Amino acid sequence: MNRPMITRGMIVRLATVVIFLLLSIASFIFAGYLFIEVNSTYMFALACTFLILAAFAGFFNVYAALCYFRSYFYDKYIDNVTAKLKPLRKFPTIAIMMPVYNEDPKMVKRNLLKLKEMNYPKSKITYYLLDDSTKKDIINDLRNFCMKKGITFIHREDRKGCKAGALNYALKLCKEEFIAIFDADEALVDKNFIRDLIPYFEDKSLSYVQTEKRYSKGNLFSDTVDLFDAFFFKFIQPHRALNNTAIFAGSCGIIRTSSLRKLKGFPEYVIEDTFFSLESDLNNFKSLYVPKVYALGIPIMTYSALVRQQWRYNYGDTQFISYYFKRSMKEKKIPFMSNLDYWSHGFGLNYLSIMLLLFTGLSIFISFSALPLAHVTLSNFLEKSYITRDLEIFGGIAFILSFIAPVVLTRIYFGSFKKGFMVFALNFALAIVRAKAAMSAIFKKDPLTNWTRVSGKPKRNIVMAILNTKFELGLSALLVSLGYVAYLLSNVAGFVWLSAYGILYLSSTIFLYKYG
Repeated sequence: MNRPMITRGMIVRLATVVIFLLLSIASFIFAGYLFIEVNSTYMFALACTFLILAAFAGFFNVYAALCYFRSYFYDKYIDNVTAKLKPLRKFPTIAIMMPVYNEDPKMVKRNLLKLKEMNYPKSKITYYLLDDSTKKDIINDLRNFCMKKGITFIHREDRKGCKAGALNYALKLCKEEFIAIFDADEALVDKNFIRDLIPYFEDKSLSYVQTEKRYSKGNLFSDTVDLFDAFFFKFIQPHRALNNTAIFAGSCGIIRTSSLRKLKGFPEYVIEDTFFSLESDLNNFKSLYVPKVYALGIPIMTYSALVRQQWRYNYGDTQFISYYFKRSMKEKKIPFMSNLDYWSHGFGLNYLSIMLLLFTGLSIFISFSALPLAHVTLSNFLEKSYITRDLEIFGGIAFILSFIAPVVLTRIYFGSFKKGFMVFALNFALAIVRAKAAMSAIFKKDPLTNWTRVSGKPKRNIVMAILNTKFELGLSALLVSLGYVAYLLSNVAGFVWLSAYGILYLSSTIFLYKYG
């Protein structure tokens, strides 16, 4: 009997799994220790809070470990699926749609011309430009271009439903059997996109095929932002695809038109693609993820652009949590792994932001837990006062591990310590923005941010950076001030801990100043 070969990749995956599991186990062990040694109501409250955070962290650590491990086997799975495909004998019709909204006309025209080079019978492709622009010069420029190049130009005066609304409007006019979607900033890099993906649709129950989305190379900042997507498409998406919960990512994918019509189009939410993916799954359609890059988006070069993207994602994910809860109540049987995938997706960015903010708050109370005010209910607090020291030691270790994990993993999988450090800092820089987006979604406020848009090469403007990050600056100043107070009380650990958090939240202002 042939034994499965243990490769370096498998060892790395297993090591990653072990790290995540050990982190979860250690958190619960320490939480138990706190309850055993608790010596006051104050410390009991800290122990309860820590247990709650440990439970959330444990769930996401285990889920991350599962994704990392299962993603290793996906290449073999997709290769087996691809090997069974038959060569195309019949070429179905396909609509290539590009939704735009006040985009740079030069970029739009350049990428449309790239799409027209697709290696597929020209008579079987219809190109649609779905223009929701509000600027007349852009509208006229794109309309004239489309007339010259044989592209169907569709303009809406009413932007109801935003991108989803534009696609649904075009769906009413579309007669093609399949729809491929590309964003305005995505440049085709592989002309075999349609030829490669259409054969998968021999499976009549297949609703859509999604490919890997990445950005083209830019600077250290934009390449680090690209890692946000890379972690999802390299590890989470393959795991989800094995559960038939692969997310349609909004572009660089193909959808069967009849399936989309059966689902009555895209749900008109901020992240319409995620909602569509869920509805496709709940209606017993299959989905597939192909881990190959066919188009590259323009790199996100400015911090303000990243903020707007993350705001939209977190706003949409928060909407998705409520939506999924209501839909799941109506469905009798949703597989356990599917539930796990959808809940973790909805809570993902909320987890990152809220956990960081809660742990920051907890660190303040831990740093000052040795004060007499913290021990007013039990007479024996002097006998067990070392619990404060242990809290600080463990908190410091947790902080260091939370820093080492993304840095080391980024080095292992993407070959860069610098980008790992940047990922770590960006999560703190974006924590308040993400939390505010979640609150806006809960209270049904405007899904957009008020941050200043920066076009072209960003100019360093300290006033703009300060005004747009006043909450982050306030939190940073508070943490540094409390760190100084801890220092005056001879609490060196608290001083280092709180000052480090303060600097990390200050990175929001630094990123905005440096990158615009």
